[in-house]
Parts: sequence; C-alpha cells; structure tokens
Amino acid sequence: MKHIFIINPRAGKRDQTSRVMQMADGLRKAFGLDCSCLLTQRPGHARELARRAAEDGDVRVYACGGDGTASEVANGLAGCADAAMSCIPIGTGNDFLKNFGDCAPLFSQAENLWDGPQAPLDLIECCGRYCLTIACTGIDARVAADVHRYGGSPLLSGRGSYLAAVAANFLFRDIGQQWTVSLDGETFSGEYALAAVCNGRYYGGGSTPVPEARMDDEVLNTILIRNVSRPTFARLFSDYSAGRYWKFPQLARVSSARSVRIRSDRELTVCLDGETFSAHEFTAGLAPCKINFFGPAGWDCNRTAAPSAGESFTKTS
Repeated sequence: MKHIFIINPRAGKRDQTSRVMQMADGLRKAFGLDCSCLLTQRPGHARELARRAAEDGDVRVYACGGDGTASEVANGLAGCADAAMSCIPIGTGNDFLKNFGDCAPLFSQAENLWDGPQAPLDLIECCGRYCLTIACTGIDARVAADVHRYGGSPLLSGRGSYLAAVAANFLFRDIGQQWTVSLDGETFSGEYALAAVCNGRYYGGGSTPVPEARMDDEVLNTILIRNVSRPTFARLFSDYSAGRYWKFPQLARVSSARSVRIRSDRELTVCLDGETFSAHEFTAGLAPCKINFFGPAGWDCNRTAAPSAGESFTKTS
C-alpha cells in the first residue's frame, strides 16, 4: 500500500510543508511504509494529484491543508474503491474535522492515522462537483467569498475573518434575493436569504446550521431561510449559527429533500466546503458515490451530531 501526502504549502498562516514531510519520513523509517509527498501548485491541483494516485489502487491519501484541500482530494478520490483519504489539518478553519469532536486533534499526527480504521462517507453532488460537508448559496456563500478577502489579515483568525465578512454583507449589501426553489419537485418562489445543504455540520469557522446532520446516513438536511430585515438578521444570526432554527419556524424550512434546485435572475454565489464560485443555478443532491475515509482509532464522523429533530416543513411559499 502507498501512502501519499498531498500538501498545500499555501494553507494556513505559515508553510508547514517541512513538518508534514518529516511526518512522512518518520512513518517510512518506523514502519517501512511506501510514503511520498506531493505539493499543490494551483487551485484544483490536489484533485488532479489525488485522481492520479488512485489510478494505481491500494493507496491512502492524506489531504494536508484546510477544508479546500480536503474537498479537492475528495473530488479526486470519489468512487474509487481501492483508495481512501484522511486529513492532516494545516489550514485556518478546518471545519471538516470539527465533525469528529474530541478525535479532531489526533488528525494532526500521521502516526495516529496510517493504520486507522476505514469507512465510507456520503458526499453532496452540487453543480457538477462533490462536497464533503455543506453546499450553500445566498448570503452565507457571499460571506464565504469575502472571508478569503479578509483572511490574509494578521489581526483576524478563521472565525474573526468570518465575522468580518458577515458584518460587511450585513451593512452594505441586500440580504436576500428573489429565487425559484424546487425541493423534490415541489416548486415555489419568493425572497430568500440562504439555502444550505448539509452532509456535515460545520462551516464558516464553526457555525452549525443543522446540528443533527450525519455524514454516513445517506440523508442530506437542507435548510432554507426566508429574506429578513437587517434588525431581524442581527437578532437571529447567533441562533442560526448555533443550529437553533426551531426558534424561528416562520422563517426556516428544514427538510431531507433528495433534490434541491434554485434559480434566480441574478448570478448565484455557490460555496462548497468553503470554496466559492459563481453559477446560473444551484443544484444539489446526494452523490451516487461515496468517499472512503480513514482516521485515528475510534474516530466517529458523527461524534458531535445532535439527536434527530424530525422534519420541519414550515411553508415558505
């Protein structure tokens, strides 16, 4: 079996390439493993490297970076039966690993991972790409796009840059847009602030829109929020961020729709695992393939999941 470390040298506040290489070399010396390190050179390169690694089969790939690097590796390995991935967090936010609760710190050391147990995780298929945790559009996606603008500031942490982006969108831009929404074929129109399709539970530096979402149950949880005024947005933001959507049922619709489609006269900003792009429409659903994932002994991708709250169908049309 091969162990391939795909390293994003631009992840995080400082380059940790040498530290990861030392870990790979330590596994080679201590356990006689076939280890190699590959550095990404541009956006999308981690996906290409992962796909190429999977062609040889029987490989474990370590995504060394942040959420974007993990997402790219997942896109490269999705559906590959003889390949599996894990993560070594050297990014700023690392929201994906928050799903693993108190096991998350163990992912920082490769010696905890290389022989760890493996299991399949679900994926979201959104706009022709795969997503590990949350696919969203609306104000939260626009915030994510702005996080990259503020993230280079030495004064702001991952959560700090997120809050700065929230403030900028709250103060200077319209919160909602006119959308036509289809959930499993039921179609309605109106002004909406955001839609988030959740396989995992965390985004935006730790916000948890649907805390009961689970990453291996073949169910996606979609939350749709109607447009609100700025005072209402400010009042409800902390509740939304903490997953207390039940506090504003007149504004929130939560479902397990298998097919989500959103159209608008304006171009939509889409965010997948923290990475953003523009699209003419937003389409999302459970992917037909899975990703094999391995981690430290005892890992559980649902360690922090809340008990199921049932399905809420507050009418928004």
